[in-house]
Amino acid sequence: MAKRKKKQTKSSKILTYVAWILALVALILGSLVGGYYIGYEEATNDIELQSQSQKKKRLTMLKKMEEISSKKDNKSVNTRLKDVLDKESKKSIGAAAHEYGDTTLPTPPEPIQREVKRTIAKPKLAIIIDDVSVSSHVRAIKSLNLPLTMSFLPPSKFRPNSAKLAQKESIYMVHLPMEAQSFSAEEPMTLRISDSDAKIQSRIRSIKEAFPRVSYINNHTGSKFTSDEMAMNRLIYALKAQNIYFIDSRTTAETKAPKVMKNFGLEYVARDVFLDHDLDKESVKEQIKKAIKVAKTHGTAIAIGHPHANTLMALKESKHLFKEVELVYIDRLY
Repeated sequence: MAKRKKKQTKSSKILTYVAWILALVALILGSLVGGYYIGYEEATNDIELQSQSQKKKRLTMLKKMEEISSKKDNKSVNTRLKDVLDKESKKSIGAAAHEYGDTTLPTPPEPIQREVKRTIAKPKLAIIIDDVSVSSHVRAIKSLNLPLTMSFLPPSKFRPNSAKLAQKESIYMVHLPMEAQSFSAEEPMTLRISDSDAKIQSRIRSIKEAFPRVSYINNHTGSKFTSDEMAMNRLIYALKAQNIYFIDSRTTAETKAPKVMKNFGLEYVARDVFLDHDLDKESVKEQIKKAIKVAKTHGTAIAIGHPHANTLMALKESKHLFKEVELVYIDRLY
């Protein structure tokens, strides 16, 4: 009997130990599970608080942006024109005088003599804006709500998107760099009088590929190139093969374009007035009046300007003058 009692006592002790161990394990597991859910709930609350905080921050930022936008909208058109012309515009070379080369001329070369025409129809004026190359130029020009023809410089390291910008426009030109008598800030791949037929034709094909809808090209600088008859023959031949018409920016009085165009059976079309040879806004306004006068005398006229703030502001402030003529894109001039 004593032995049996001892065995029972041992068994009960073992069961007690097992029960305690199981209870302890249950307590630990309960703590862990409870801690997980308590921690998850706290984390969820933290995330919700962070989300609310971020929403408040976004709302605050949106309000600030709206205030800034509202202030910008309250600015005058003239001020906004200056704002949209970014650092790239500031880097561009001065006024239209740069088109002639490094040597500053006292006055631009005179336009070619034209027949005086008096027509019943309203005279037409086309204004070309040269050197367009970045989005800020396009925005500034389009903000005027005037039919201005943009002439884009070909893509380069410093203006890789010029062709893409042009493709968004219904009508555009290419402002093709050509050799000047003396110009230190020459554009990449400028056409030179020493370039062969093959090289010029290749260059024009690449322009057509980059600007598939281009129908008009005018020269950027080019006082040396356009005054060389052989070089101009090679160029006009290459342009004609691509159905592109040449408009002479007339950066030199010695241009051979009239003779060459005649030899090819093409009409010579050239710039009549440079708007911003002098960058002073009042001077630009006087040139606008001159361009209108030329249009009224000859039935048509071409003026060339650049995307400078003063040029664009002068155009904006001269809108009332354009009632005397029909302001048109270059493709509607003739």
